[in-house]
Amino acid sequence: MKKWFLLFISSFLVLVVGCSESTSDTGTNDQGESQNGETVEIEYWQYHFDSKVKLMDELIAEFEEANPGIKVKQTTFPYDQFNERVAAQVPAGRGPDVINLFYGWVPRYVDSGYLQPLPQDAFSHEEIESEFFPMVESVKIDDEYWTIPTAVRTLALFYNKDLFEEAGLDPEQPPTNWDELVEYSKQLTIRDGNDRLQQAGMAWEPSQQGHHWFRDGLLYQAGGESLSEDRRTILWDQSPAGLEAFNYWLDFPTTHAVGERDFYTDDVTAFMTGHAAMNIDGSFRIGTLQADAPDLNYAIAPLPVKDEQSTQASFWSNGITSGVEGEKLEASVKFLQFLTSEDVMERWLDEIGELPAKESVAMQGKYLESELYGAFIEQLPYANAHFFVDESQERDLVIQAVDRVLLQNVEPEEAFEELVTETQKLFDDYWTNRD
Repeated sequence: MKKWFLLFISSFLVLVVGCSESTSDTGTNDQGESQNGETVEIEYWQYHFDSKVKLMDELIAEFEEANPGIKVKQTTFPYDQFNERVAAQVPAGRGPDVINLFYGWVPRYVDSGYLQPLPQDAFSHEEIESEFFPMVESVKIDDEYWTIPTAVRTLALFYNKDLFEEAGLDPEQPPTNWDELVEYSKQLTIRDGNDRLQQAGMAWEPSQQGHHWFRDGLLYQAGGESLSEDRRTILWDQSPAGLEAFNYWLDFPTTHAVGERDFYTDDVTAFMTGHAAMNIDGSFRIGTLQADAPDLNYAIAPLPVKDEQSTQASFWSNGITSGVEGEKLEASVKFLQFLTSEDVMERWLDEIGELPAKESVAMQGKYLESELYGAFIEQLPYANAHFFVDESQERDLVIQAVDRVLLQNVEPEEAFEELVTETQKLFDDYWTNRD
């Protein structure tokens, strides 16, 4: 996410509140028909991802057939332009009624006054907290839920079965703990006579899923915690676990020399082209591999663990903008209820590769036993979704800490302490502005 998102939040604080045109309170009937006989049109915005756009077009057609008085217009933008386009169009009164957001953006959108809470008569807190995975509570702010997901995502270990065999490793026995992951990485690493990396045993890239792996995977696995219960205090340095996790993560490119930042452009490309034997990535990557590397012989396993089981979780979720009311609000609620139905969640997994957000749907045997999705599904009960006050800046702080160690020869302990301090400042500023 670009820095212009912060400019968007600050610059259009007043303007965004009225982004959607209000309508009368005449309401709609059970079939979605306006009581005055007119068609209600709502607009849905998401970033452009081909498979998501295609599936959403199909879902919209089905929703409109079941609700003949409602029309849904889908508008999409490139991912790296999404918030910029929002900022450009909202002041002109062309904003969405329903919007799809990365969960880490939600606090900033809430503070801008851009979203309205989900109506509890349609999405009760009791229903959400009993049916959806606990990670959804990361979008509960001021005792209100602001968005709701169709699907969620976790991280797991992707590994190349052919490269395992070439290294004399059993492709049916992936590493299961921290020590094994290091040993496997060493055996799978190949360097030439000039000590240049030819094959990474472990792909390593902090800007992709690496920072999530450290924050919500390794930290908890070492016995640590991320945030205080009130979400105000960073707890990474409150026990030895935080520094232990940070050091373990950094040891892959430094002490063990089994991977390098930017190797073959990034970790995804290195793994996809067969130049990295293992990578930590999300369930959403399966669709990319199937499309772009159909001959890659790979498998997926749960994240190797230490003291505790933990993986990172994230999700995109849908909310209703603050200016929506009357017939448009009722239509938007109906659309959100449709998008969070069990049938849609199953289709989302089949066609997009993201996991059902409702526990009863995700934990079905057909998914738990899946070779592709089973490892992700079984980790959902202990997946953590970090509460971001600023997703972009928090990611950048982790990357800066890495750069201090790798490029400036700063001791990891010093870089870690500065990371904790600077992240805490972000949280302090966020809460000070809200109090």
